Amino acid sequence: MTQRLCGKMAVAGLALVCGVALATLAPPSTALAQADKVFVMKIGLATINDTQHEWVRRFVAAVEKDSNGRIKGEIYPASQLGPIPRMIEGVQFGSIQAWIGPPEFLVGVDVRYEAMSAPGLMNNFDQMVKVLQNQQVQQFMFGLGANKGLEGIGFAPIGPSTIISKKEIKRLADIKGMKIRVLASPFQLELIRRMDASPVAMTLADVLPGLQQGTIDGSLSSMTVYTTMQYHDAAKYVVETDQPYINSIVVMSKRWLATLPPDLQKIVHDNGAKISKDVIPFVKDFFVQQYDLWKTRGGVINKLPAAEHAAMLAKVSTIGEDLSKDKPDLNKAVKLMFEAAK
Repeated sequence: MTQRLCGKMAVAGLALVCGVALATLAPPSTALAQADKVFVMKIGLATINDTQHEWVRRFVAAVEKDSNGRIKGEIYPASQLGPIPRMIEGVQFGSIQAWIGPPEFLVGVDVRYEAMSAPGLMNNFDQMVKVLQNQQVQQFMFGLGANKGLEGIGFAPIGPSTIISKKEIKRLADIKGMKIRVLASPFQLELIRRMDASPVAMTLADVLPGLQQGTIDGSLSSMTVYTTMQYHDAAKYVVETDQPYINSIVVMSKRWLATLPPDLQKIVHDNGAKISKDVIPFVKDFFVQQYDLWKTRGGVINKLPAAEHAAMLAKVSTIGEDLSKDKPDLNKAVKLMFEAAK
């Protein structure tokens, strides 16, 4: 009996040793398994073949390379994933991993997003770039949507605004009474009102049909939109108002980012910062090229008389302060931007 008991104990001991060995050779842990997992990163944007598209192309290529293919990027330009509000909602819920576009479209998430687009804030390209690269500005803007599922990771500078129209505009008086498309931003709505015109908030996908059908007489946007979206047959006149300066923010899904291992999170953030700087020479050259392209397509570009432009700038430069003075949080954001722009 003692021999049988010892035999059983020996077998049990062998099982214990084997169990330890098998545990050592067991399948990889969750952390190791994630090293082999491919994370799909869908990025949506409303435009195509422009600065935003170029930023996303470079970002996807860099992230795929640095992650050794563990992150696979999918780019959906020209509103393929739906209108801008739907894309933003998709990022919040995690069905889309990132969206790039003007921060004014995010005022429904937090009104302070439009602080960067206050008229009179920026007056030249280099100043715009410096504001976008200001650490306080980045920390503030990238964190605005944190409690709504969004995390900023980069900026794409665009350039000064212009107004495209079906009739020629040479002086401010020519704008009076026109219906001008703007973003759904109180600052842009007020900008057009102070030009004695009627603002019409409209998403980008509706602008070209609006011009063709006469729903609007013109649109406040950038030359890079007019050329890449083929507006020249619907409206060929552009007047340079230069206000506000347009830039785009890249926001990612916090829910999706949280699923990434720490090393991949770092790759995403590092490349967001890197591409935001590396794309600047492209933006400068691209903007100049689009002005030339517009003219070759028969488009007309006018400048306001210097005195009228100065008067317009004086009239609109107080919009940020005027519309935020009763909103402490927004007013603080506006002051931060103007301080950074000095």
